[in-house]
Amino acid sequence: MSKELSVCDEEVFGSIFKDHFKYLQNLFYYKFGDLEKAKDLMQDSFIKLWKNCKDVPYDKAKGYLFMLARNSFLNDVNKQKTIQKHQDSVDKNLLYIESPDFVLEEKEFLNKINREISLLPDKQRQVFLLNRIDEKTYKEIAEMLDISVKTVEKWMHDALVTLRKKIGKV
Repeated sequence: MSKELSVCDEEVFGSIFKDHFKYLQNLFYYKFGDLEKAKDLMQDSFIKLWKNCKDVPYDKAKGYLFMLARNSFLNDVNKQKTIQKHQDSVDKNLLYIESPDFVLEEKEFLNKINREISLLPDKQRQVFLLNRIDEKTYKEIAEMLDISVKTVEKWMHDALVTLRKKIGKV
């Protein structure tokens, strides 16, 4: 009777590590161009495999490891995007933060937008606010108001056309 291999067995895990660490490290290095980051992400993938070794059959270990690596890559990319978006926002705000003219212009513009939104017909205003402020989808709005999605699209289109005419493109 042969004993089934377990990923939790240190020798088996060591063998998986030896067989795949260089490939994963090179893959991450190729993706990021940073050897230290590549080593960190490769190591994180193996740590996660070890933490979940009881749930991973030996014959699925390689696939699971590559799924972990892919997820680590995607998580890091999303993290970098978030950091960059925040940095861009901070940089943009720093340009205007001290300018009284900008503060006044922004306040006047927001007042103009709010005034024009308040002048929209009730149905258009309601759909516009639900979509743009409450971030509801057209389908959610249609269900809330018991109307068709096409009606929501039409009212939203009309609201946007009106606002563009009154406010102009920014």
